[in-house]
Amino acid sequence: MGRPSSTPRRKPFAFDPRLAIGLLLVAGSVVGVVAIVSAADESVQVYAARDPLAPGDRITPADLEQRSVRLDAATALYLAPGDVPAAGFVVTRSVAEGELVPASAIGSVDGLRLTSVVLTLGGQLAASVAPGSTVDVWASREVDSGHFGPPAVIVPGAIVVRLVESDSIVAAAQTTGIEVLVPKSKIARVLEALANADAISVVPSTIPGRG
Repeated sequence: MGRPSSTPRRKPFAFDPRLAIGLLLVAGSVVGVVAIVSAADESVQVYAARDPLAPGDRITPADLEQRSVRLDAATALYLAPGDVPAAGFVVTRSVAEGELVPASAIGSVDGLRLTSVVLTLGGQLAASVAPGSTVDVWASREVDSGHFGPPAVIVPGAIVVRLVESDSIVAAAQTTGIEVLVPKSKIARVLEALANADAISVVPSTIPGRG
């Protein structure tokens, strides 16, 4: 007969429900702490001025630094990553070094070359003229009482900002003017036409395609 083995038998593993409950409690506690911390951390990324900014400065994200701050309901009042276009923006008022950049302190770079002016119309607008469309501005100078000379284009490719309508009951909300963006190099000619009471008309620069 062989000799009995001296290796003790392993006791079968007994599942202890108390261990499982303990693990669940620990996991629940960790999840709860993470949720509380996440809820409490309501900070957002906004831009601050790396150096003092002066009106007229053209700024890109490289001139700014990101700050993580808690602003609550005031978040929309400040410049955040993603708000800056690729071309950058123009500063419209002073911003101190390290100051959060207010959204109200920036303007489009188009303001460096364009300006808006309201024109009084000398005729009806084409149906296709609407905010955002491109028009040519024509002017005709009065050469005699009630007679005007040949018209000429004074601003090609002006951008329509809005239509100005009369609020008079008699005029029945008729369009009487138009606000357009014109290059600053052309503004003197436009102001001259307005001062001389020239007959001004706007014509669509392009023919709208059919839908």
